[in-house]
Amino acid sequence: MGNLRDAAADTADPPRHFNIFIVAQEGRLAHEAALFAASLRESDPGFTGKLIIGEPQPGPLWPDDPRIRNADLRALLTDHFGAEIRPFESHHFGAGYPNGNKIEGLSCLPAGEPFVFFDSDTLITGPLSRLPFDFNRPSASMRREGTWPRIELYGPGYTEIWKSLHDRFGLDFASSLDLSQPDEYWQRYLYFNAGWFFHSDPAAFGARFLDYALTIRDDPPRELVCQQMFPWLDQVALPLVVHSFGGGRHTLPQGTLDGSHSCHYRMLPLLYARESDAVVDLVERIAAPNRVKKVLKDWKPLRKMVLHGQGRKVRALFDQDDLPRREQAIRNRIRKNGFWMR
Repeated sequence: MGNLRDAAADTADPPRHFNIFIVAQEGRLAHEAALFAASLRESDPGFTGKLIIGEPQPGPLWPDDPRIRNADLRALLTDHFGAEIRPFESHHFGAGYPNGNKIEGLSCLPAGEPFVFFDSDTLITGPLSRLPFDFNRPSASMRREGTWPRIELYGPGYTEIWKSLHDRFGLDFASSLDLSQPDEYWQRYLYFNAGWFFHSDPAAFGARFLDYALTIRDDPPRELVCQQMFPWLDQVALPLVVHSFGGGRHTLPQGTLDGSHSCHYRMLPLLYARESDAVVDLVERIAAPNRVKKVLKDWKPLRKMVLHGQGRKVRALFDQDDLPRREQAIRNRIRKNGFWMR
């Protein structure tokens, strides 16, 4: 792919001012957040907004304290990378559904200020502030598989299921469809990965996201009776929220997020298996400075994969131009060779 920072979208002018939001807590997510912050500084030194890290607080929905307790890691995030760690309360999800952090955590963002959310297991690979975001037309990641719904032999199909959800919230179902895709094929229906999304107002977006998610969880349409909602609840509600605010597919140029400007690597073994040479070079470069390496080396996947070179052995197991079509097959090969970790 070459240098990821040489994308045509970088010519957008002037740089856009917005906040970036990720969620982190004790353990893996806090270390991922540090890698995210390092990649943002490396790839978009002109970013003028805030990097806000939402931190869930202890409460009845968390059996263990989820706050980041490593003082050196907190200092790396705040003092070195300039991030703001902001607390939020878990009133509805917590440890039972940690994906709900991205919903409830939106409450800690400044209302009325545009934001872009990213999962913590993401690297910024190009200058985000040069992208032509239309924050009044939200969108989300199209790097997804047909994970939901699972169609039962004698149950409702895609159309019945998705129409029931649009009807529940008073949304126009027909305008959400991609008519270039065949009827009853999953890509015809509006469905995102929740690894990134954006909007002009986190307060409005977060309130609606929470309302839709709780309604689907607690009072789903009867067409969902056979459907598994864990862990897909956020990805079921998200397209409805995006559609309700007048957004949809590809309101940002294709090939930018999940392409030239960001990489949702999910786990470090998967990064080495399937991402570009430029992404591999980036993660190794940003982990190398002593200030960063000293803190992150206690995270075993980074220590083994990045610092000790095990990731390069994973990479040698695959032809990056001819990868298995499904992620599970990639994971299985890594496990078979004894390199899997998370």
